[in-house]
Amino acid sequence: MELKERAAYIVQTLETEYPDAVCSLESQNALQLLIATRLSAQCTDARVNVVTKDLFARYRTVEDFAGAEVADVEAIIHSCGLFHTKARDIVRMCQALLADHSGQVPDTLEALIKLPGVGRKTANLIMGDIYGQPAIVADTHCIRISNRLGLVSSKDPKQVELRLRDLIAPEKSSMFCHRLVWHGRAVCKARGPECAHCCLAPYCASVNHAVDSVEAG
Repeated sequence: MELKERAAYIVQTLETEYPDAVCSLESQNALQLLIATRLSAQCTDARVNVVTKDLFARYRTVEDFAGAEVADVEAIIHSCGLFHTKARDIVRMCQALLADHSGQVPDTLEALIKLPGVGRKTANLIMGDIYGQPAIVADTHCIRISNRLGLVSSKDPKQVELRLRDLIAPEKSSMFCHRLVWHGRAVCKARGPECAHCCLAPYCASVNHAVDSVEAG
């Protein structure tokens, strides 16, 4: 089976297994999702969702965040880790949105990654979830599972993103990444993946390699 064909089967199987998959970061608009994603670096989405309840209650607009004292933002987000850097980035990010984008979150990767604290992962999430554009969010689940499946052979986020863009149909790409997150948490875990119960086992290079090794032995 060609790799692109196998990728299509993987996408289809994940659609069947996780039809209701969504982004696990809670937000009501583009600005909130942008900020929540910045907070999620080296932090669980569950913790971010707890913190943003208070953060978004206090700061409701891009103007609110742009005019905030960094120390006040730090006090709310400190449990997310790296809170000094994250608070500074959030304030500077919103100042840049006002200065360069009339307070609106841009819809291109090129513009998004120029914002303080925004990398390709965050930019792709915004493009996919907010603007409905083809997007590959190369987070830890995506990188781990794509390598195990044999779709990619790199741990570099940008390389994984670009390779998956070649393999996954554009209109399927954003939801494919959300479903990988759900699958990674439920089955294909970083430690102790439950391969015997995995819906992707027929298409998984790691599983099939293990079977071949046993049979050869």
